[in-house]
Amino acid sequence: MHEPKTYFIRTYGCQMNELDTEIMAGGLQKKGLTPAADEESADLLIFNTCSIRDLAERKVMGKLGRMGRAHKRHQIIGVTGCMAMAKKESLFRKFPHLDFVIGTNNITDLGPVLDEVLYTNKQIVKTDDRFEENLDYLVAQRDNKIKAFVSIIRGCDKFCTYCVVPYTRGSEVSRPPASIVEECQKLVDAGYKEITLLGQNVNSYGKDQPEWNCLFHDLLYQLDKIPGMERIRFMTSHPIDITRELMEAIRDLPSLCEFVHFPIQAGSSRILKKMHRIYTKEQYLEKVDMLRAIVPDVSLGTDIIVGFPTETEAEFQETCDVLKQIRYSLAFIFAYSPRKGTPAMRWKDDIPEEVKLDRLQRLTAIQDEISNEERARMLGNTYEVLVERFNKDGKMLKGRTRCWKKVIFEGEESLIGSVQKIKVHSFSHETLIGERVGKRQQLLTLSNSI
Repeated sequence: MHEPKTYFIRTYGCQMNELDTEIMAGGLQKKGLTPAADEESADLLIFNTCSIRDLAERKVMGKLGRMGRAHKRHQIIGVTGCMAMAKKESLFRKFPHLDFVIGTNNITDLGPVLDEVLYTNKQIVKTDDRFEENLDYLVAQRDNKIKAFVSIIRGCDKFCTYCVVPYTRGSEVSRPPASIVEECQKLVDAGYKEITLLGQNVNSYGKDQPEWNCLFHDLLYQLDKIPGMERIRFMTSHPIDITRELMEAIRDLPSLCEFVHFPIQAGSSRILKKMHRIYTKEQYLEKVDMLRAIVPDVSLGTDIIVGFPTETEAEFQETCDVLKQIRYSLAFIFAYSPRKGTPAMRWKDDIPEEVKLDRLQRLTAIQDEISNEERARMLGNTYEVLVERFNKDGKMLKGRTRCWKKVIFEGEESLIGSVQKIKVHSFSHETLIGERVGKRQQLLTLSNSI
């Protein structure tokens, strides 16, 4: 086995995984490796995995199985992320061609593990149950030069009965505020326009370190003071932990976008209790009413699971009613799938797959109608759009509003990375189509001068 010169990381799952990949990539480049163009040409291949959804896990398992049948022995292969935490050493039994397994709490060990694999020629596993706040976040190798993810808290203490995150990422560990402010300052100085603060539950930030006297809303006020800070987003928010102070920060801080991902998961209080979400439907609706009273133009996103064990048709209808009542701007809707190691795994998965699919389609249809009506109401209005890149055909510029809507419009490459005012005139599917404000007047002025 030769020392690797190139690497390739295949990332599955959430934004936290994407950030972990950027940190690992930065560490590897610091070690002297260069990125490969694809999986086949890389000396070192890493699968940074997700266990939240069954589909993501099956994709990785299938990929690893195919690689085992046609494995090039000179290639070092490792698995990191949530699947590494969930399966640990058992991955070696199923895939003997694997060289190392590193859990979510051990990505700082990638370099030493790689050295150990090379010099001992043994399979190495590192999967600590608790995260130690020792990551070098500043080494992260980001491909996107306009938007950046910044981790502020890792792990989760909520233990929802369907979720593996508390078992794969451990308990909540907040990152020191000075470290977060330093990283964000460097990103702004480097020209980044939008920063998304990440955590399994950002609303819990600082609660595990009361001596800091810095909760999530306190951190946001610090970050907003950074000169040149254009936009701040955050995800994800657990409804039980959102506070009036956080809502007021969304209202008062110029850099903070008016979009909150606020997962309800189900519209039935009985199902919510079975999920161990710690709130009732009525309590959730009270939080939404408070948020909308404080921030009238706020947009909400959500996650919803249909077909949870014992969910009745009447309880599913409650979820439909909540969707119609709240009118989310964005909804990620999933059919329940049991995850090994969770409390819900002990219960009978008693909702037939065809019923789950039917409920999924019906709820998606409701959300599609709501989203189309919202986009129709946006026609004729002008919005601030952060211009990110050209769209796939290379003819239109693409960006997002503060409330997370995709927008395309005609423009020059020089506009990428800037914030433009766009007047929306139409939409196609989920994308708004508009025109730069002032462009027509500029053309008329030019015509008159000729």
